[in-house]
Amino acid sequence: MQPSSTNPTLRIVFRGPTARRADLPSSAQGCVDGVGVTHTHPGWRNFAAVPLTPVPPDRYEITFTDVPINARVSFRVNDQNFCDQNPTGAVLRNVFANDVELVQNTTTPGNGDEPGFAITVSASGRVTQ
Repeated sequence: MQPSSTNPTLRIVFRGPTARRADLPSSAQGCVDGVGVTHTHPGWRNFAAVPLTPVPPDRYEITFTDVPINARVSFRVNDQNFCDQNPTGAVLRNVFANDVELVQNTTTPGNGDEPGFAITVSASGRVTQ
């Protein structure tokens, strides 16, 4: 890895409860089992699953230092607690990149096309959508 002055740091935060919601319908169980731990699928890593670190009670996060500079990249976050809102647990809101709140604005490969986020990160770490 090169120093962070060359590779910007990208901190992704998902604001959501780290405990499983008790009110999820039984119809969401297949999704819950499929999601497993809350994770992200970064496009610059071929959408491989990367677990997010839980910060109880209401946040998950991860920091990357290998995001391409000045290139539009996409990623998705999957969380069990979203299984009643999306059949794959893809998160639709409460996602931040370097403290910028993101709007679901792209699709990513998964079980079909799944909702995700697309951003550009500058060399200084500035995030734009």
